[in-house]
Amino acid sequence: MSYDLIVIGGGAAGMTAACMAAGRYGKSVLLLERNPRLGRKLLITGKGRCNITNNCDINGLIANIPRNPRFLYSAFHNFSSEDTISFFENLGVPVKTERGNRVFPQSDRALDVANALERELRLLKVEIRTERALQLLLDGGHVTGVRCESGSEYLASSAIIATGGKSYPLTGSTGDGYELAKQAGHSIVPLTPSLIPVLTEETDVKEMQGLSLKNVILTVSQKGKNIYSELGEMLFTHFGVSGPLVLSASAHMREADKRQYRMEIDLKPGLTEEQLDKRLLRDFSQNLNRDIINSLNALLPRKLIPVVLKRSGIPFETKIHEVTKAERQSLLHAIKAFSLHPTGFRPIEEAIVTSGGVNVKEVNPKTMESKLTGGLFFAGEVLDVDGYTGGFNLQIAFSTAHLAALYA
Repeated sequence: MSYDLIVIGGGAAGMTAACMAAGRYGKSVLLLERNPRLGRKLLITGKGRCNITNNCDINGLIANIPRNPRFLYSAFHNFSSEDTISFFENLGVPVKTERGNRVFPQSDRALDVANALERELRLLKVEIRTERALQLLLDGGHVTGVRCESGSEYLASSAIIATGGKSYPLTGSTGDGYELAKQAGHSIVPLTPSLIPVLTEETDVKEMQGLSLKNVILTVSQKGKNIYSELGEMLFTHFGVSGPLVLSASAHMREADKRQYRMEIDLKPGLTEEQLDKRLLRDFSQNLNRDIINSLNALLPRKLIPVVLKRSGIPFETKIHEVTKAERQSLLHAIKAFSLHPTGFRPIEEAIVTSGGVNVKEVNPKTMESKLTGGLFFAGEVLDVDGYTGGFNLQIAFSTAHLAALYA
């Protein structure tokens, strides 16, 4: 069977590319997706709410891409966050902008985003087949089609690889796209996890497993220099820390040796040290004859109290009226500068985003076409580009998909 274009991968980038090629450019399109459900990874983005983009200008987008940002300049210029917003509103998904310029569907349902794309595909008569693409058909340095695991062959003069990365393999992101790219002569930049929970040297995190902190400031330093600091939410786990702040911080921790980084949590960012000291004195004055372990419930979550006391060196049974000024200062420091030492990341399968992928030096940034094989294009996470949290990774998917569809 022959088509103008074959799109491999039915995620955010693949569905968008197929919609645009069929709708805007009138091409006959075949979409190959190994899962029976399209857009499975879309359904879990933004905690199921789907942060589709970030409502900022091109410079703002570029500033939030730590990996090969200049490669994306043409893609963002040709399809900006404003274009993404218009695209989805035209598909019947009204959006809203929240803190940090994060854009979500008004319904707060990722399912609405996935359904809108799938509805558009069917309206445009894009052929959708549940097939796993295993081999590119090549002739004279040009794509001629795709062979699937079932043995079926589909012919086309162009193909877009939009298979995602290697994170969340249950959604279909198992790295198939990298193997297809290698068949066309492409090199793959080693894959590493990004936006991922962090392992810590400290074992006392296990005592706080399941404790979620809100309105704390997490600061990450590298060899004494601050590289990330943000107010938000985080979570203690049996292995270390997770949650939005930690996932964002992980994208800044690019060196292989994670032990060169240090994390510090300000548990009470709304109070200066002086204000916190006055608060402690006030709380202490109401509990003079109680053990300190039973006197901090108004200030700290229950699971946090024994850990903070151990770190400050104050015995649990110390009566409040026995606490010295030096001990109080030590407690103050433990609250304002709760330190953790990263040792590594969780496995790449647990990452929200894969860093690494198809080497962008081998891809034309103005068209997303391979420089090595004619008619072969790339879109989305399969490329060696990734962004911070806040809608930037989905914007990469939509912008690169638009360029690939336009030139394919």
